[in-house]
Amino acid sequence: MRISSKVIKALENGDPIVALETTIITHGMPYPQNVETALEVESVVNEYGSIPATIGILDGEIIIGLSQDEIETLGKKKDVLKVSTREISVAVAKGLSAGTTVSATSFLAEKANIKVFATGGIGGVHREVNETFDISRDLEELAERNIIVVSSGVKSILDVEKTVEYLETKGVLILGYKIDEFPTFYSRKSGIKINPVTENEVAKIFRTKKLLKVPGAILVANPIPEEFEIDYNTMEIWINEALQEMKEKGITGKGVTPFLLSRIFEISKGKSLEANIALIKDNARVASLIAREIASNGLD
Repeated sequence: MRISSKVIKALENGDPIVALETTIITHGMPYPQNVETALEVESVVNEYGSIPATIGILDGEIIIGLSQDEIETLGKKKDVLKVSTREISVAVAKGLSAGTTVSATSFLAEKANIKVFATGGIGGVHREVNETFDISRDLEELAERNIIVVSSGVKSILDVEKTVEYLETKGVLILGYKIDEFPTFYSRKSGIKINPVTENEVAKIFRTKKLLKVPGAILVANPIPEEFEIDYNTMEIWINEALQEMKEKGITGKGVTPFLLSRIFEISKGKSLEANIALIKDNARVASLIAREIASNGLD
């Protein structure tokens, strides 16, 4: 595992750092939007006072803090793996390149002693789970990691209620960034109530949890900015159309999320991608503010 010089310096100085995942680069968006978005998200982290640490695997090397050139290389590569924690060793041993999911990024960020991680939306319990038993590794990983993850809740293509129940069962603390309702990626609402907090309160809760040795991550749910929100009922129509096509094509496993996001992009005529980019940037902003609170107040 190679940690970039800027991240090493930040770790040594106790500066705020925000980890960023790379499936958005490898599987979330087409080129060049993927690379442009990744660099813009890094800029947001910098703008709000933290050091970005984009995590990925290039030719078998785990990199904590990809350079701009390395992000470009990963964004252009073909046949790049999408790895959860269990496949990290496969990519490294075989010298392959890979985008890291929420689970893999959480695992590697904690290994590098990075405490805050920003993403778009975590994985979860898929719809029709009774038939497929498709549950993202993200949920199990968050139960094991001592890290703060900022996301816009979970992707609305999932079964949101079951995902929240699963997280509660696994001991993952869910908090709302200045909201009392769990967001569903493209929408600010779900009907599921959560506890609202500020960045300072998140940092204090994180420290208290560590002192008490309570296991599990803190999931900070940050809603999509209002001007980019997509009506929940409209999104449901688009999702159901994409789900039907997915079934007809027989797509399962790791192909589900990339297909659904790609198809919804087409159905929405690009609105979903615009919303996706907006929420990821805002999550980077909030994560940076939280990381600053942890660093400046000695709450680590």
